[in-house]
Amino acid sequence: MRIENRIKTKIKICGLRRREDILAVNESGPDYCGFIIEFPKSFRSVTAEKVRELVKELSPEIQPVGVFVNASMELVTGLLNDGTLAAAQLHGQEDETYIRELKQLSDKPIIKAFSVKTAEDIEKAVQSPADYILLDQGSGGTGKTFDWSLIPEIEQPFFLAGGIGALNMKQAICEIRPYAVDLSSSVETEKWKDPKKIRQVVDIVRRI
Repeated sequence: MRIENRIKTKIKICGLRRREDILAVNESGPDYCGFIIEFPKSFRSVTAEKVRELVKELSPEIQPVGVFVNASMELVTGLLNDGTLAAAQLHGQEDETYIRELKQLSDKPIIKAFSVKTAEDIEKAVQSPADYILLDQGSGGTGKTFDWSLIPEIEQPFFLAGGIGALNMKQAICEIRPYAVDLSSSVETEKWKDPKKIRQVVDIVRRI
């Protein structure tokens, strides 16, 4: 099978905002965890100072990722360069100029998210100067998938997000073969991160 010789898919749990969430990921051990930073439109948003506080208790084996939406360059580079974040994930209208400038100001990886509605959206995504691209349904954290059949063979590593959970995780990994899967709402109960659900999806990824 085509998937036998590839690198094992990684997993990112996004939208952490409490100490309890940090303890949950420390126990289950995903590869990445994400914090939505300074974006008040999201109920998962946390301040930069809160992220600095939470990351202090994060296992060193888990890479903290900051999720930003049209944020100032100062906010992003500040958290990258002071050691708080291992990577930045951009979910707004950040263009190539923004990404190239950010890469000049920090040596940390940049992930650029793209909303996928058509095959042309993916063609645009693969042209990005970001280190990784993230393919999503649209607005983050909606729990909805997009048409995975639109995804062609992509040589560069990419994150797959949008509606991925315990029920379709194996299908997503075996059929799409992403570098990493990104989950948020599917590991929540009543809008709060659920340690049991986090453990379940991490275990599924590790077994595949």
